[in-house]
Amino acid sequence: MNICVLEHPRIRSEQRFNDIANTPLWSCLMGGYAASSLKAAGHDVVFMDAAVSGWGFEQTQHEIVSQTPDMLCVNAVYLWEHTGRLFDFLSNLRKEGFRGHITLFGFYPTLAYRAILENVPVVDSIVVGECENALTNLAQWVCGDAASARVPGIAARTVKGVELMCHSEACREPDDFALPERMAASGQSAGILGSRGCYNHCVFCPVPSFYHQGPMWRGRSPENILEEISSLVDLGYKDFYFLDPNFIGPGPGGKKRIHKLMEMMQPLHISFGMETRPNDLDAGLLEMMVSAGLKSLLMGIESGSASVLGGLRKGACPASAATAIRLCREAGIDPEIGFLMFVPDSTLSDLKANLAFLRENSLLDRLERTANLLGHRQIVLMGTSGYRMYQEQKRLVPTGVFGFEGDVAYRDPRVYWLSRIMIHGCLSVLRTMEDTDSIIFWRNCRRPGKHAAAADKVNQYLVNLFQRLLSIAEKPGLLPDANEMKQVVSMELNDLCSTPRETKPSPLEVKPKKP
Repeated sequence: MNICVLEHPRIRSEQRFNDIANTPLWSCLMGGYAASSLKAAGHDVVFMDAAVSGWGFEQTQHEIVSQTPDMLCVNAVYLWEHTGRLFDFLSNLRKEGFRGHITLFGFYPTLAYRAILENVPVVDSIVVGECENALTNLAQWVCGDAASARVPGIAARTVKGVELMCHSEACREPDDFALPERMAASGQSAGILGSRGCYNHCVFCPVPSFYHQGPMWRGRSPENILEEISSLVDLGYKDFYFLDPNFIGPGPGGKKRIHKLMEMMQPLHISFGMETRPNDLDAGLLEMMVSAGLKSLLMGIESGSASVLGGLRKGACPASAATAIRLCREAGIDPEIGFLMFVPDSTLSDLKANLAFLRENSLLDRLERTANLLGHRQIVLMGTSGYRMYQEQKRLVPTGVFGFEGDVAYRDPRVYWLSRIMIHGCLSVLRTMEDTDSIIFWRNCRRPGKHAAAADKVNQYLVNLFQRLLSIAEKPGLLPDANEMKQVVSMELNDLCSTPRETKPSPLEVKPKKP
């Protein structure tokens, strides 16, 4: 059977350009894994990566219609406010005469399969959970070779409504999956998926919901990972990034596996980055990883408040996070930090703890990092345990396409007030850093001279802004209007990022209005 596996075009969000919570990082390999699995099952497969090719939906539509595959498998990624464009594209395919079976797979359709099938009639089915085996079974059914129409792992419309036929049993050995198809040019950095899932269950994360039908975490063998890396080195790749939500894995067994992998990688003389939980690191493991080429590391710390971490079910504490940061720096790695400054249940005391943690661990000394750390908030998406929790508390209003996002009422209105102003300021800075004509253009920020000096001033401004807003919020009485404060912040940032001029007193040094 002729099958097209599609990575559809991506559209940058103007509203959420700095939010990556719409899909886990490893989604970028999911289409390649789907294509290789279907090929291994004997089908004629075209892997069409419109995202890498830079195509828009119109060109992608033309390519698919011209090929007329029997089955179109789409790795559907949530595109924030542009998600409707994806479904318009699928509808236009039908209008152009495409009659093949359309199925969606990936994190977004798994978490929202019922809402999509109830609202998008041109979609025939959705893979719920891991895609490789389910797509292979679905292709067999579309061919007419399956004994039953109840395909494991597939949701579809029936006379009873939308039904998940039956759960697909997760493959317990990820080594059994065929290596993913790739379209990227040789010599660039390559993504590698060394494991699947995560052993923890953070309330904001879609990974546990995606993998809930099998083991929470499964690691590939070091030998299997090395085989893939070596094949890519032969193509000219020298830099790699492990896309795993949890690279090291649980307990002593996880560390032992990574030690072995690092020993095997050392002779390749490559560089790599990865992501992990802070409590999985130790000095010996970091030393081994650095010797094998580790250059960058992201840790999901999320908060400096123990109470917030407990509410997020993070399974970690601020002390272990601080220790992990210190160990990374002793190993020569300045870690990047995943952080949720604002969550709906935060108190002003939690914000003070966050600021103190970031200062004590010297995490507010680089503008791009400071703007991210001080301006991130928890995003609540359908299918996560946090979405269900806030729904049960009647604090969530569904927003976004088919209610995939949740707008959650903050417990403390003063925290919400502070978040509105601070997020506005941080996003304004990040937008300005993308402007090649700006004095704080990100490529120039670390170069000695006027660019670095300007970046340092803006960096200190954001830190001071947070402290000033926190002081205002702690005082009794009515708070200044948030929209007016946002205008003040915009003016002050504009002054800082423009030609230097005489410094004026900040309009933020205002007294709260009396009740």
